[in-house]
Amino acid sequence: MQYVERVLEELKRKNPNEPEFHQAATEILNGLKPVVAKHPEYENAALLERFVEPERVIIFRVPWVDDGGKTHVNRGYRVQFNSAIGPYKGGLRFHPSVNLSIIKFLGLEQILKNSLTGLPIGGGKGGSDFDPKGKSEGEIMRFCQSFMTELYRHIGQDNDVPAGDIGVGGREIGYLFGQYKRICNEHVGVLTGRGLSYGGSLARTEATGYGLVYMVEEALKARGDGFCGKTVVVSGSGNVAIYAAEKAQSLGAKVVAMYDSNGFIYDGAGVKLEVIKQIKEVERGRIKEYAARVKGAEYHEGCAGIWNIPCDVALPCATQNEIGEEAARTLVKNGVKYVGEGANMPTTLEGIAAFQRAGVVFLPAKAANAGGVATSALEMAQSSGRMFWSFEEVDAKLKGIMANIYRNMDLAAREYGAEGDYVAGANIAGFLKVAEAMMAQGIV
Repeated sequence: MQYVERVLEELKRKNPNEPEFHQAATEILNGLKPVVAKHPEYENAALLERFVEPERVIIFRVPWVDDGGKTHVNRGYRVQFNSAIGPYKGGLRFHPSVNLSIIKFLGLEQILKNSLTGLPIGGGKGGSDFDPKGKSEGEIMRFCQSFMTELYRHIGQDNDVPAGDIGVGGREIGYLFGQYKRICNEHVGVLTGRGLSYGGSLARTEATGYGLVYMVEEALKARGDGFCGKTVVVSGSGNVAIYAAEKAQSLGAKVVAMYDSNGFIYDGAGVKLEVIKQIKEVERGRIKEYAARVKGAEYHEGCAGIWNIPCDVALPCATQNEIGEEAARTLVKNGVKYVGEGANMPTTLEGIAAFQRAGVVFLPAKAANAGGVATSALEMAQSSGRMFWSFEEVDAKLKGIMANIYRNMDLAAREYGAEGDYVAGANIAGFLKVAEAMMAQGIV
């Protein structure tokens, strides 16, 4: 459609050298073509142009001092993308790969992800090119304090509520929150993912991984199937990967492989999560140590080989673009039937096309990994009401949200002539709510 093509062309012209942002926008806008065709008023209101342009982009320097007294300077970002349905909500990522393109792609995806949850939260994202790996506790604390010394001006419980992402776990959230409280002299729900002792929510740690599996379970049930007896490959070994594996195993699946940035482990008997948790969560070690501790397990250098392992279900939970066209074809050849994205955009556009051509049930990140932000929004509700829900209460709400997302994107895909295409269904279902809100609020 000409309107979509024109918006994409202009986006690429105005935002050169931002391939991740271009990729996300292309996937989303192409999926919205049938919606735009049905609503010509969107073009008259320049709705797509406003949708892909962030409301605000904040870039700032983050100076900090290491243990040896040397000063370093990193770059910080916060992209406040769209607040049509609620305050900006989205994580902070600390990783050397972070740049404006990555933050904008994550923020654009976050708009639709947050809309799909059915909760009143807009889309945003932030982070820094700081790498927590190899840093001392003191260095991480000083960096987080410096980062928040600028960020605090731009966030608030009714304006923008960040959370964690890659490189930002409970430790970093604690340091960030402590600095915000110190500067602003208020104890409010301005960050989610906080510790239970100071306003956090039960099930938040598990939420993204559990939610991913709940989503795949809905797809399985819709086809008269279930996780029991399925072989599963999970990429990554952080929170999302660990708790996706945990929930899948609890439903009767056998998880046989996981990885970190150095390489992957294969355990044909089924990965022993208590060992993974000890290595990754307690010792902060490398996954290769698993093979030294578990008889019969194998360790392989490099990550790409994990997708050569035959499986029924693939759960990419590491980072963007980890499954390209070749890996997707290999997975298809080896019998994969379901792919659920636990990371943000872990499959390239070519990889997605390969899965869809083969009839694989492909569940995109904006729907499949929405459990984390959904539970963050539940944490916001608990903070506002000074309430504390049990693990079972939060988990039940999470499961209901994920089931509802699956139903809504399935219905949207059917309504717009794309039955079984959950990429289109997720884009359409998430976009329609945001579009309605944007149209109602005028040209702002």
